[in-house]
Amino acid sequence: MAMLPRKRAWVIAAIAVVLLALLAAFGALYALQREAKSYVERALAPVGTAAHIEVAFDLTSIELTGVRLKPPPNWPTADTLHAARITIAPDLRALLAHRVHIRDVTVHDFTMTVVRRANGSIVLLPNLRAALAQSAAPGSGTSGASGAAGESMLPREKVIDHIGFENGVFEFYDRSISTPPWHVTVNRAQGSVDHVHLPALAEPTNVSVTGSVVGPTHTGRVSFEGWVQIASKDSQTHTTLRGVDIRTIDPYLLKKAGAQADVTGGTLDLDLSATVKGYRLHAPGAVTLHNLQLKESANPVDTFLSIPTRAAVAALKTHKGDITLHFVLDGNLRDPKFKLNESLMTELRAGFAQALGVSAEGVAKGAGQTAKGIADALRNLLGQPAAPAPASK
Repeated sequence: MAMLPRKRAWVIAAIAVVLLALLAAFGALYALQREAKSYVERALAPVGTAAHIEVAFDLTSIELTGVRLKPPPNWPTADTLHAARITIAPDLRALLAHRVHIRDVTVHDFTMTVVRRANGSIVLLPNLRAALAQSAAPGSGTSGASGAAGESMLPREKVIDHIGFENGVFEFYDRSISTPPWHVTVNRAQGSVDHVHLPALAEPTNVSVTGSVVGPTHTGRVSFEGWVQIASKDSQTHTTLRGVDIRTIDPYLLKKAGAQADVTGGTLDLDLSATVKGYRLHAPGAVTLHNLQLKESANPVDTFLSIPTRAAVAALKTHKGDITLHFVLDGNLRDPKFKLNESLMTELRAGFAQALGVSAEGVAKGAGQTAKGIADALRNLLGQPAAPAPASK
């Protein structure tokens, strides 16, 4: 009987040790929870706001609601990104080791604004990109800092396995086309970006986007998928448009290609496979215009792709408004002129004439300007600035 109190003492001591261990574990989790929330708040503060940040107690998820990212000066909208909810799934082991490894980021119910500058360059989430570039700069990590400044910095290396975009809208504003900028809306958008390794960005990142292109009378579909090696700019992508209202992209394909006639209706299909290797582009593709309708003109000098408008309208009626153009883009992305092969231009001009059943004499009148116009239009689809006009002799 004398041993019983000792056994009870051992049991009580064991229970106390377990409780202390549990309390310590809960305390550590609570501390990590606060640290994770603090990390998110510090990372977000320079670029935007969130109405609420919630970190799961077990650190399996972080949820931000009412997220707004700030725009730079002269931005066409109040935010670069507005999302009803963003969920983040961090890697707990990496967090314990003070590394940033995110397994998944999903952006729900969003509106994102994309701007093309007058020089043709694309601007996407500029403030966020600037903040990431600053954190990736040498000496910006936590190891070389101390005090409050050190606590405000995130580690330089960041790995994100997957970024998903669900149920969103992309608003495109193109200042290279017109002032005010030409506006195109893609709604019901879904997208994904897989494998982002900052700051090197030396490994292929897979990208996929789908959505609906809203036009005056037709809503078409767009899809873009492939991979991009951001550091080297090598890539392999495929773009598809189906049933897109021609008037939505008229400034890109028709007005830029020398069409003076007004387009009153029709839809467009596009297939474009682009490969970039060592700054050299190879991109075969095809454009099909369905039920293309032109406003008839009494002016004999009005043309459509260098074909007299009267002849083009008559030919399109015969062909029920459908024409198909096959093309190949080849060029050096380092060359600001980015000229297409002259023989390709000859084939394109002849292809339009053949498709419409119109004499090639009508095409030959404005062949030089048409060749440059089509080249510039197709370059615009890839986000490349147009070649400068040749000097007059």
